[in-house]
Amino acid sequence: MKVNLFVSRDIEEPHADIHTNELTDNISKAISILESDDVNDMLAVKRGSDIALLEFSDVFMFRVEEKQVKVYTENNEYLIKKPLYQLEETLDSDFVRISKTTIVNLKKIERVAPSLKGMMFIQLKNGLKDNISRKYLPDFKKALDL
Repeated sequence: MKVNLFVSRDIEEPHADIHTNELTDNISKAISILESDDVNDMLAVKRGSDIALLEFSDVFMFRVEEKQVKVYTENNEYLIKKPLYQLEETLDSDFVRISKTTIVNLKKIERVAPSLKGMMFIQLKNGLKDNISRKYLPDFKKALDL
């Protein structure tokens, strides 16, 4: 889908025009998001040349891989342009950093277990695994009220 953005100081109220040959589920979702006041609850991500809007509650993990921030959901992975530290500032208390390169959604954790050298191992409900580094372990435990 091609997206054009026009910024003008002459416009009193932002508006969007969508041109399509059929009304798809994604277009319907985009319309409801644009009409909603809860735009801050959404995250724009890329998958190939497609742009998708995700709800933060659908995100399992953010992880830096090959100098790109990947967004993992239950069955898909996407890219986002924001660096991890900027993304972290916009997230609510459902998300916690577990290492220099990873932020996880606490509601998507399946299990946590001890790992090597004082670290902890985490597995998410979608099967993703990672280590909680010692540096971030106190914050992780605090987020879980442990």
